[in-house]
Amino acid sequence: MEFKSDVEAADALKVAYEKLSKEIGQVIVGQEETVRLLLTAIFCQGHCLLVGVPGLAKTLLIQTISDALDLDFNRIQFTPDLMPSDIVGSETLDNERNFRFIKGPVFANIILADEINRTPPKTQSALLESMQEYSVTVAGKKHQLEKPFFVLATQNPIEQEGTYPLPEAQLDRFMFMVYLDYPSYEQEVAIVKSTTSDKKKIVKEVISAEEILYFQHLVRRVPVADNVIEYAVNLVQKTRPTTERASDVANNFLDWGAGPRASQNLILAAKCNALINGKYSPDIEDVKAVSTAVLRHRIVRNFKAEAEGVSVQEIIGKML
Repeated sequence: MEFKSDVEAADALKVAYEKLSKEIGQVIVGQEETVRLLLTAIFCQGHCLLVGVPGLAKTLLIQTISDALDLDFNRIQFTPDLMPSDIVGSETLDNERNFRFIKGPVFANIILADEINRTPPKTQSALLESMQEYSVTVAGKKHQLEKPFFVLATQNPIEQEGTYPLPEAQLDRFMFMVYLDYPSYEQEVAIVKSTTSDKKKIVKEVISAEEILYFQHLVRRVPVADNVIEYAVNLVQKTRPTTERASDVANNFLDWGAGPRASQNLILAAKCNALINGKYSPDIEDVKAVSTAVLRHRIVRNFKAEAEGVSVQEIIGKML
């Protein structure tokens, strides 16, 4: 895949994004913001945590995206009895009594980790290496995963019995935490009409794995002005209570703020957000457009915030 310049490639990324959104929109009604964030994460080589009540088409959404992207897709249903080897694979003896590695479902381009908080920490952590290192280690041997590699984990915010909340260190591995909301009245009418008939929408493949890898490198080559980087870093530093640059909101309502990975993800996501909107370099508005999804799972409210009902969303809004 060759382009004469990065400007030409940037234009191609915008066109590809528009085609993807249109194709996904044939099956998924509404959820434009969610689709934007998921595609941004893919082009930035990041992972997403999707939080929403049952029945909001979380699984259908990621299945549709994988169909439009011409990528291998595996769904792992997380349960309390799931073992790490059920995810990464294991070594078994073959007929000649030699050890042979049998690949687990993590060996695919897109992984849907369904209800990731239903499984114990030992199994949750099996995903950690694959998300960060793009490899898994079994019996002392490292096995590389095929790129592009994208983990989309889902969580149900209602049922908390028998769940294992993800630790902060693991939450930090996700580029975005995306909240799915209920559809509007008009959207729900459209959903019911399209899903209760015998017609099935076929999603066409819009973009190949090779093109995704090219665009991931392109996003990293996008130039960024110093003032935009300074704005992103300043925003992240504002979230850290009792530090020199902490905001009053952080000192009042937060126990912990976001780490340096938040600053990195703000800039990467802002670069991609600029490209899909036809700009060749991000500005402060692009940082703001991705800030809530980047920060909401990286800051920890204190008792005062919980007692007064101050949400993470409100805290980030005040900082912006």
